[in-house]
Amino acid sequence: MFEKLLIANRGEIACRVIKTARRMGISTVAVHSEADAKALHVQMADEAVHIGPPPASESYIVIDRIMEAIKATGAQAVHPGYGFLSENKNFARALDAAGVAFVGPPEGAIEAMGDKITSKKIAAEAGVSTVPGYMGLIADADEAVKIAGEIGYPVMIKASAGGGGKGMRIAWNDQEAREGFQSSKNEAASSFGDDRIFIEKFVTQPRHIEIQVLCDQHGNGVYLGERECSIQRRNQKVIEEAPSPFLDEATRKAMGEQAVALAKAVGYTSAGTVEFIVDGERNFYFLEMNTRLQVEHPVTELITGIDLVEQMIRVANGEKLPFTQDDIKLTGWAMESRLYAEDPYRNFLPSIGRLTRYRPPVEVAAGPMAETGTWHGEAEVGETAVRNDTGVYEGGEISMFYDPMIAKLCTWAPDREGAIEAMRVALDGFEVEGIGHNLPFLSAVMDHPKFVSGDMTTAFIAEEWPDGFAGVDLPEPELRRIAAAAAAMHRLAEIRRSRISGRLGNHERRVGADWVVTMAGQSFALTIAPDREGATVTHADGTRMRVTSDWLPGQPLARIDIDGAPLVLKVGKIPAGFRVRTRGADMDVQIRAPRAAELAARMPEKAPPDTSKLLLCPMPGLIVKIDVAEGDEVEAGQALCTVEAMKMENILRAEKKGRIASIKAAAGDSLAVDDVIMEFE
Repeated sequence: MFEKLLIANRGEIACRVIKTARRMGISTVAVHSEADAKALHVQMADEAVHIGPPPASESYIVIDRIMEAIKATGAQAVHPGYGFLSENKNFARALDAAGVAFVGPPEGAIEAMGDKITSKKIAAEAGVSTVPGYMGLIADADEAVKIAGEIGYPVMIKASAGGGGKGMRIAWNDQEAREGFQSSKNEAASSFGDDRIFIEKFVTQPRHIEIQVLCDQHGNGVYLGERECSIQRRNQKVIEEAPSPFLDEATRKAMGEQAVALAKAVGYTSAGTVEFIVDGERNFYFLEMNTRLQVEHPVTELITGIDLVEQMIRVANGEKLPFTQDDIKLTGWAMESRLYAEDPYRNFLPSIGRLTRYRPPVEVAAGPMAETGTWHGEAEVGETAVRNDTGVYEGGEISMFYDPMIAKLCTWAPDREGAIEAMRVALDGFEVEGIGHNLPFLSAVMDHPKFVSGDMTTAFIAEEWPDGFAGVDLPEPELRRIAAAAAAMHRLAEIRRSRISGRLGNHERRVGADWVVTMAGQSFALTIAPDREGATVTHADGTRMRVTSDWLPGQPLARIDIDGAPLVLKVGKIPAGFRVRTRGADMDVQIRAPRAAELAARMPEKAPPDTSKLLLCPMPGLIVKIDVAEGDEVEAGQALCTVEAMKMENILRAEKKGRIASIKAAAGDSLAVDDVIMEFE
């Protein structure tokens, strides 16, 4: 077995690989840019090597820099993670020439299947049903528009070397095809060092289901079930699960056997994923093969008990797979939620900054991974599993140079309903402060009836939140529970305040029993009757709720029991109450005495500032180009400028017809959130 492994990656996947290598007794080497000098993967590894400036194009995807790190440390093998150089045939070739094992497929398989244009041609020649498209190289935007028109809108414009939603655009007309081609080309060049683009028909109402394959160097190959990846935004997966709630055993078997046959046809070894589009009749069509470990691999591990990273390392070491297809069993259900540094209330735009608070839920081992002893970390043992793969820590920085993913929160349970409920509780208990993040949106998905029923397609997010995400409106029964909890918490805070103030006498008698709780446009009149074990809260209609908790004033997370049912609240103090976040809702909860509540209801609301004549930068980013000049007349929907952040280009458009009065920024400027880009007359 290898004695030293270098991980040619960063963030959570580098940390993930280090955990398995450590369990296997293998020493690890991390590489890092200047921006990642204090990153978690650097702290976890046995050795670390600096490889260049922050941009990935000057560090993580520079093959010579990685090769120098290998030589300097004497690493015998390299795990590429995903992204960066994981599907770069030149990198695999360089490692082979240096006598260093690549923990991935051979160069020929990468070239054949890693390139999306070539892989589709091979699949078509092998008789695999593929989505209609143009697999040749596209010279410019004019040719892209011509091809898109011939295929028929809508079309998907994709980077040949792409992945993770980078370099991908959906075009519904000629203008979007022209703009999408250039943006995809730019993103592909900056993210992968390869700007080749192809176009295929965008299939509406599809499900995105992928098959995990694992092959060794001795001709053996197996499939490890499927993953449902239909919950996507801008072609980037947000929530994955295994198995799929849609497939039956016959379809699973057919897809799995086809995936393994395709892998063997190109001499594939290591872990890989064959992606399919599946329609409502369970007809499936080959999309592409990812010749690397997938971001969502943990859900497969949780239902099979197989550590995919360990198997990749063993295959690279020349070992045979220790199991056959008959040995593969799918047990229970697993969910994965991707926690991103993006603001769901601002159309999911990237967010950067310092993590002033980062407290994931406690990891719990359960299911196949616990039974096989492949759980990679310290964890409690329970009936449902909680796993958090992350590459950040409290006090660390979220950089604008890399992918915005902070963590992958996973749960496992014996059935899908249990896995969803475990995820709900875990999301509510995940504390993140200092940056914008998508925890509220993830919670909203977990409670959405369509998701709960398993009736979803890749259009789920666009269809259910067509105007963007504005938070969750909780039903009245849930608001009543929160009101009871908030009133009980407020009473404790008032008692604490009276003690600190040094008042004499029985302070508890000075804290009233009657309160009015106001939130989400509703008010709840309550009476609290405390005792040694908790409190009984009575609503105005006579409904009583029993509230117990060990929460103390100042704690940011409250775990409360209301009539035997759990309620988890993220809590922040505000004047006369709390800021409360739970189940996708973010609310200011005001708790006042009845007379104070009566007077507060008469106070006028403060109007927000008028920014209708300003174009504000919606995210921290770099101005790539300005498309208009001062004095120009613009139409609604016209492109005004392009902002790049976290390797993604965002085109800002005019909301209505108008004239440009002044331009305050230029190409190359780095702007903060709400910096003025231009003014309108």
